Amino acid sequence: MSKKLGIVYLVGAGPGDPGLLTLRGAECLSLADVVLYDYLASPELLSHVQPSAELICLGRHGHGRLLSQTEICESMVQTASDGRNVVRLKGGDPAVFARLAEEIAALEAADIPYEIVPGVTAASAASSYAGIPLTDRDSASCVAFITGQEQDQKLASEALDYESIAKFPGTLVFYMGITTAPTWSRTLVAHGKSPKTPVAIVRRASLPDQQTICTSLGELPHVLSQQKLRPPAVVIVGEVAGEYRATNWFNTRPLFGITILVTRPEHQADDLATRLRSLGADVLYQPAIEIAPPDDWSKVDAAIDRLREFDWLVFSSGNGVHFFMQRLLARGFDARRLASARLAAIGPATAEALAEFHLVADIQPDEYRAEALAEALGPQAKGKRVLLLRASRGREVLSEMLSAAGASIEQVVVYESRDVSDADEAIIAALAAGKIDFTTVTSSAIARSLVSLFGNALSKTKLAAISPLTAEVLAEAGYPAAVVAKSYTSEGIIAAILDHASRSC
Repeated sequence: MSKKLGIVYLVGAGPGDPGLLTLRGAECLSLADVVLYDYLASPELLSHVQPSAELICLGRHGHGRLLSQTEICESMVQTASDGRNVVRLKGGDPAVFARLAEEIAALEAADIPYEIVPGVTAASAASSYAGIPLTDRDSASCVAFITGQEQDQKLASEALDYESIAKFPGTLVFYMGITTAPTWSRTLVAHGKSPKTPVAIVRRASLPDQQTICTSLGELPHVLSQQKLRPPAVVIVGEVAGEYRATNWFNTRPLFGITILVTRPEHQADDLATRLRSLGADVLYQPAIEIAPPDDWSKVDAAIDRLREFDWLVFSSGNGVHFFMQRLLARGFDARRLASARLAAIGPATAEALAEFHLVADIQPDEYRAEALAEALGPQAKGKRVLLLRASRGREVLSEMLSAAGASIEQVVVYESRDVSDADEAIIAALAAGKIDFTTVTSSAIARSLVSLFGNALSKTKLAAISPLTAEVLAEAGYPAAVVAKSYTSEGIIAAILDHASRSC
């Protein structure tokens, strides 16, 4: 019986923005047992990978040893030969200046099955994100992609023909051409290309710190000597580069150039981060708390067995909804188990979590806090049995106010909320250096944990609190919030940041 082989997926990671990964690329990442990734690939792409997968960074310039192309090929072949699926995650598009031919040759020589998944190449990203069309019906009916780094062993007859390139009737895009630009730009001019030809250098295309510098072919060496630009960058040469406008859709987004730290638990951070990123922000992650199921489900199970005894089920967070309902389903029950009880939700996010299970909240207060929920529910809860489904920590105000209103209260912890004890060193350094403009604080527990994690470094960032209560916790610790949401939701905190940013301009 022949040994089962794994498959190798050669996946284009795109130019940097994690949102530019293709759907097929994300699917392949979810199937991988091993991911070999370039440092230029966004770390956020690894969120598509299953937790058990092995992640191998192939190194980055100036930070340890870079794996050679031979070593990369050998690793792909060996891993797939062991029956494991491999994703070779390559910046940009695998078929554009990414040594794809060598990797295909190695895989075919070993009879390893493979698939090539295209990605957004740097030229396309630079064009779209800088607002420079690569082609134009009047001035550029064709485009050429050119490497700025040729193989040293090439014969003279195999080298780039700059005389022909200088006569090319369209747009030239140079990849990996920053360090060699003084040479190739002078060579193009020497072969007849006008030194006045417009040039646009686009560095870190599609990322929040994207730079676009416009010059001419003749001035390019001087500009680069003054700017000291480092890769990654592409250089667009041609009349289309003269169409660049300093303001375009990408850099006029309201949060462009602003760095925001999202501190919600990992599984809850994506929605907030995605919205902030769409507004132009550079989003960093550092969960301040972690959410986990209870160590012991026995009390939750006992409550599930007795659900018909309760008149009201009260949810004070979306997490509470998810953990409780998932446990209910795991026990072999469904929503019919809740038929005898009415449901109360503290706010819209909690109501939306109920809706995911086709449940509708009977009560949701206009103001998203425990006091408002207690005031709304109190008159209907008098003389009724109420089950509070809650976190392992938090205020007792909801229980106390409902008890005072005459309700019979029982509380069950349906999830654990724990502080994160160690922060990412890069985040610590960025905060200490004042490089993080805003830090989101979306609960009192997160506020307390951030103070423990970062201490005085919090004074070097603007704290954005989701509510006055959260702002009060920060103030008591000596770190007053710069902005406080008027609506106690993710959209509310975004609106507060947008308002502050617009007034600061």
